[in-house]
Amino acid sequence: MTSTSQPSLAFLASRKPGALAAKERLEQRYGSVSVYDADIIVALGGDGLMLDALHTSIATGAQVYGMNFGSVGFLMNDFHEDNLVERIQAAEPARIRPLRATGEDIHHNAFEALAINEVSLLRETRQTAKIKIRIDDKDRLAELQADGVLVATPAGSTAYNLSAHGPILPLDSRVLALTPISAFRPRRWRGALLPHTVKVSFEVCEPTYRPVSAVADNKEFREIVRVEVEEARDITLTMLFDGDRNLSERILAEQFES
Repeated sequence: MTSTSQPSLAFLASRKPGALAAKERLEQRYGSVSVYDADIIVALGGDGLMLDALHTSIATGAQVYGMNFGSVGFLMNDFHEDNLVERIQAAEPARIRPLRATGEDIHHNAFEALAINEVSLLRETRQTAKIKIRIDDKDRLAELQADGVLVATPAGSTAYNLSAHGPILPLDSRVLALTPISAFRPRRWRGALLPHTVKVSFEVCEPTYRPVSAVADNKEFREIVRVEVEEARDITLTMLFDGDRNLSERILAEQFES
């Protein structure tokens, strides 16, 4: 941030006692407003709470500054109570765009959701999922047999995508990761890097016999028939990081972790 005036702050906390107690102290010390009136949402928790705060900011335009009370806290700054306003004003912005997923289930119910990390398709039963993949209306994979498949943003590439052996993407790479989850056929297919402008279309083969759910961050839609995923280019979200917690640097460093 570059403004020298004090921003209005709203505090969100996870259910951990330490986070809730810190929220109360910080509100008394710095004042607080509703998340719908805030310039800055201060998220006290882990990466899951950061995602919740970012989803809230979609409707308000607020920037989000996180402090870690979780186990990993990849998207969070270190927790300190002192000089919070000065830290926020000196913080470096990281701007990201979410994914928009639209689709339909076997009952012809339409759905739509936004995802900051990834959109995942996952088998619902012991039956292997069979999924057809199209990129910009061109068939690319007639049938993926797997536990599932996901599309990840650069910001989300170090989350579920990394656990599924997908690539880590630099924050400014302007690409998306298409990553299979425990693929059975084709055996040698390890996924693809896609321009951020593409539309990825998934069609579930045998959706009644082999049911598949679609998960956009924390929203799940079951028994889907199809889903289309593309970058929501009309939405820009902003996370704020202390200079020593630069997100681009941490994503780069993550590629050299053993």
